[in-house]
Amino acid sequence: MALLILGIVLFLGLHLIRVVTPGLRTSLIASLGEGGWKGAYSIASVIALVVLIYGFGQARDMTPVWSPPFWMSHITILLMLFALICLVASLLPAGHIAVRTKHPMVLSVKIWALAHLLSNGDGAAILLFAAFLAWGVILRISFKRRERAGEITVRPFVSAKYDLYAVIIGVVAWALIIWKLHAWIIGVSPLVI
Repeated sequence: MALLILGIVLFLGLHLIRVVTPGLRTSLIASLGEGGWKGAYSIASVIALVVLIYGFGQARDMTPVWSPPFWMSHITILLMLFALICLVASLLPAGHIAVRTKHPMVLSVKIWALAHLLSNGDGAAILLFAAFLAWGVILRISFKRRERAGEITVRPFVSAKYDLYAVIIGVVAWALIIWKLHAWIIGVSPLVI
């Protein structure tokens, strides 16, 4: 469990640098340069992600804290459809989904975390998904404050065709994850009750 906690602190801590210590990020960019900062940040993020994944794998055999009802997995599967559509919308030029949600990737992570909290009752899963949900909420609040301060702006609308692309690609990705990818990558099929 200690390794999982370390992974969560490292990964989410790295992704909260701008929120918690904006001056540190600015000074690191000044000393390392934009490319050096991005390289160091990427390497540190990958290492933290590996620690998080390994730690989660090691902690997965914990005693359940609660037993979710069988139907909760159906809600998780449905919510994941919306999470994947938002994720895809965040990677494409802005359509209505991206403009209305303002930060579709953060929304995607929050939906993913909430959905998995609903259907996982072991301590490691609760810790992991609650941490990511809290991170998403903190980041969204930070974005809202930065928007009000004029530090960031919402992406401008480009075309509704990107909403269609987001839905189509999101549904295909969702179907692939349910069909095989979740079992192949995570080791658990979302369709097994």
